[in-house]
Amino acid sequence: MKHTLLSAVFAAAFALPALAGDYVIMAPAAPGGGWDSTARSMQEVLQAEGISGSVQVQNVPGAGGTVGLAQFAAGTAGDPTQLIVGGYVMVGAILTNDSPVSLADVTPIARLTGEAVGIAVSASSPIQTIGELVEMMKADPGSVSWAGGSAGGVDHITVGLLAKAAGVDPTKINYVAFAGGGEALAAILGNQVTVGISGVGEFLPQVQAGTMRMLAVSTAEKWQGTDAPTLMEAGYDVNVQNWRMVAAAPGLSAEQKAAVAADIDAMVNSAGWKAMLDTKGWANTYLAGAEFEAQLAKEIEATTAVLKDIGLVK
Repeated sequence: MKHTLLSAVFAAAFALPALAGDYVIMAPAAPGGGWDSTARSMQEVLQAEGISGSVQVQNVPGAGGTVGLAQFAAGTAGDPTQLIVGGYVMVGAILTNDSPVSLADVTPIARLTGEAVGIAVSASSPIQTIGELVEMMKADPGSVSWAGGSAGGVDHITVGLLAKAAGVDPTKINYVAFAGGGEALAAILGNQVTVGISGVGEFLPQVQAGTMRMLAVSTAEKWQGTDAPTLMEAGYDVNVQNWRMVAAAPGLSAEQKAAVAADIDAMVNSAGWKAMLDTKGWANTYLAGAEFEAQLAKEIEATTAVLKDIGLVK
């Protein structure tokens, strides 16, 4: 009888799913921006879908993510519980900051999302259209102050490309870099700057609330959630889409890397993640494995060329 009871207990125990692994996700920026939002969205979905038992988010702001990247690369080797989010902004920051640490020093796992860059002003601004803003830039580039993310990131690159497309010297842009989206938003709403530039999703709640006005978006086609014109529709040959990724610690074994990749794959294919994308206004640009590594190499090469073209990298 005792033997039968023990057998039943063991059978029940082994029938239960294995306890999901815990994760710490570094958002290498201050709270309130795209990376922070990405990390916290991952946290919510990984836990809600039962993919991970516990997920913590750590904010380490500075220098377009390169401060956090350096800390992550140096302190997490071989630890499969550690993740970091990054993307287009980080690629640019590594180049413009001449960072000694790059994405080659971590383990890229997947590209997760894509998002249009939005150009917006406070509702009280006299500027009504992207054309009016560009005319101000043409008259005096320095008179137009732009609040955006880190120097050399996608926001900065988009402003530079817009200036170039409009016949304005991109090196004369008055770009004010903020470590976090929350700080930039406060500056825009407080009219401390002329205009803001960031991921559309960061501006949409304020636009919908009537406190901000979207002048344009950076993608070739209109973006979900806003009827603002594209820069191309407005006559400026600019087509930029921000993208965000997740990477794991350096020095993982093939088995550890595969396990992390499987968890991210499960997250991306979950109903919770799809609902999150709809809520945030992000596009699903999921790309993993060798295909993502090849695409990442192309993105780094292309970003280097753009930054040289607009004078941010020698």
